[in-house]
Amino acid sequence: MARSKELVPGVGRLSRSQVKDRRGFHKGLKKSTKPAAPETPAYIEKQIGGDKNGGSRLVPTSKASRFYPAEDVRLPKKSRKVAKPTKLRGSITPGTVLILLAGRFSGKRVVFLKQLDSGLLLVTGPYKVNGVPLRRVNQAYVIATQTKIDLGDYKVDEKVNDVYFAKTKSKGPKSAEEEFFAEGKPKEKEALPESKSTTQKEVDAAVIAGIKKTDNLAKYLKATFGLSKGQFPHNLVF
Repeated sequence: MARSKELVPGVGRLSRSQVKDRRGFHKGLKKSTKPAAPETPAYIEKQIGGDKNGGSRLVPTSKASRFYPAEDVRLPKKSRKVAKPTKLRGSITPGTVLILLAGRFSGKRVVFLKQLDSGLLLVTGPYKVNGVPLRRVNQAYVIATQTKIDLGDYKVDEKVNDVYFAKTKSKGPKSAEEEFFAEGKPKEKEALPESKSTTQKEVDAAVIAGIKKTDNLAKYLKATFGLSKGQFPHNLVF
């Protein structure tokens, strides 16, 4: 049970509502599981007196209700929708240069590698050229250009999937004193795992080899996309 430690006599670190949340009363009390009750049969055979009454009858164990609702109760309609895999746009193929329209790297040009099971696009700058690492992007927020990089027979390793981008679990809670003095300070950045750094270098090496086949393509990827006054994206050819 989480308790509110006192910072000074009479002043707790947590408020009453925070203590209540940490104690977890909103989740409900744990109850011991009762042994399963024996199943009662739907009908019981009873002996009936009288020569002309048949001797025995089947009597229901639970009586039916004497009343029923005047209006039929509508049952919720079963949904027949099935989650379908996201269809990839025809203009996006492995090696296509895309322009990001949202996010931290908005305006950057990246290279498309493959589509993940979640429907998101796996792209890279590459990192050594314009600073964009391996990322997942929704195809609704990219512009596909006519520029394409020849990647040859290169295929991204199967380990680079949606699980690869999952966040690592944070460490256990700090002490009350550390948490109090840490307020207002920027969080410490976690070091990038060596395995991810190696994967990034392997992907960049294959993409950069394809970039070197075309003159000035590296400069094109480094340049940031933007619109000037009087320019409209629907009138441009990418």
